[in-house]
Amino acid sequence: MTTRPGPGLRDVHTLPKAHLHLHFTGSMRHSTLLELAKRDGIVLPDALVDEWPPQLSAADEKGWFRFQRLYDVARSVLRTEDDVRRLVVEAAEDDVADGGRWLEIQVDPSGYGARFGGITAFTDLVLDCVRDASERTGLGMAVVIAANRTRHPLDARTLARLAGQYAGRGVVGFGLSNDERRGRTGEFAPAFRIADRAGLLLAPHGGELRGPDHVRICLDELNAGRLGHGVRAAEDTELLDRIVQRGVALEVCPVSNVALGVYSDLTSVPLPQLMAAGATVALGADDPLLFGSRLASQYSTMRVAHDLSDAQLAELGRMSIRASCAPDEVKSALLAEIEVWLAEIPATIPS
Repeated sequence: MTTRPGPGLRDVHTLPKAHLHLHFTGSMRHSTLLELAKRDGIVLPDALVDEWPPQLSAADEKGWFRFQRLYDVARSVLRTEDDVRRLVVEAAEDDVADGGRWLEIQVDPSGYGARFGGITAFTDLVLDCVRDASERTGLGMAVVIAANRTRHPLDARTLARLAGQYAGRGVVGFGLSNDERRGRTGEFAPAFRIADRAGLLLAPHGGELRGPDHVRICLDELNAGRLGHGVRAAEDTELLDRIVQRGVALEVCPVSNVALGVYSDLTSVPLPQLMAAGATVALGADDPLLFGSRLASQYSTMRVAHDLSDAQLAELGRMSIRASCAPDEVKSALLAEIEVWLAEIPATIPS
C-alpha cells in the first residue's frame, strides 16, 4: 500500500519519524515469507499466499484465532540465524525507505527460544542483528522485550528480568502483547515492577480490542509510560485528559485497527480527537506482514482519511520522536530534520 503526494503536498516518505510499534515477526516482508517457506517446504495457508493481505477481523474469538494461527505460521519459517538477520535488516531497510530514523522493534524471545538455544541466546542474537542492521542502514534501533499475555505471568517475570539484564545494552522497554481480552492484566504487575526497577520504559498493549476500562488497568496496575494502541481512550474524555496530563504516549496503528475490526474504516479512527485533546500520538505499522501496510502508509492514509495538513503530519512525526527512547542528541537532530521537511516546497503537478 503506497500513496504518493498530490499537488501541494510534501512526501510522507521523506518526513523524519520514529517507529515505536512494530512486532518482530510481523515486520517480515511478504516476499521473504514466501521464499523461506518454499526453501523448507512449508505449506502456507491461502490467506498468506493467494489472499494476501488476509482478511483478519478479530472482533470475535474465531477471528483472533485465525490471526494468531497465521502469525504462528509466519514465525515458523525463521529457522536459522541468517533468517533472523535478514528479517531485521529488511525491517530496517523498509523503515528507512519510509522516512524512519529510529525504530524500537518489539520481540517476545519465548516464541523463538526453543529453536535458537533459549531466550537469552535468542535475545543476544536479536541484539547483534539490530546492531548490524543499524550500522548497515544508518537507522537508529533499539528493542522492546514483550511478554505474551496468553502465557503464565511467571513467564513474564522471567522475561522482565531478562530485559533488565540488557537495559542500557540495546533493550529500552518492556511490553505485554497478544489478545488483550485474555488473562488478567493485573497478574502481570510484578513483571512490570521488575522492569520498572531496571529503568525500562513500560509499554503494554491496551485500548484496542478492549476499551477505556483496560486502559485504566494498564495505567493503574502496570504503570504504563506508553501504550501499545491506546486509541480507544478517545471514548472517555476524563481518561483521555488523564493520559494527556500524565504524558503517556499512544502507539496508534490505524490500518491494523481497521483490519482487526476495531473500526469500520480509516475515517472512524479517532486520530483528530486524540490530537485535539493534546495526546502524544506515534503512528505505527504493527504487523505489516499481516496488514499489508508499512510505516509511511499510516501517515498517508491518515492524511487522506482526516484531511491532515503537512503541519499536522509534521507534528505527528515530532511526537513519535519525543515519545521514543532515542538519546536526546538524536531526538534534537531528528526534530531539526522535520523543520527542514516543512521548509521544503511542496510537490506540484507540472504544467
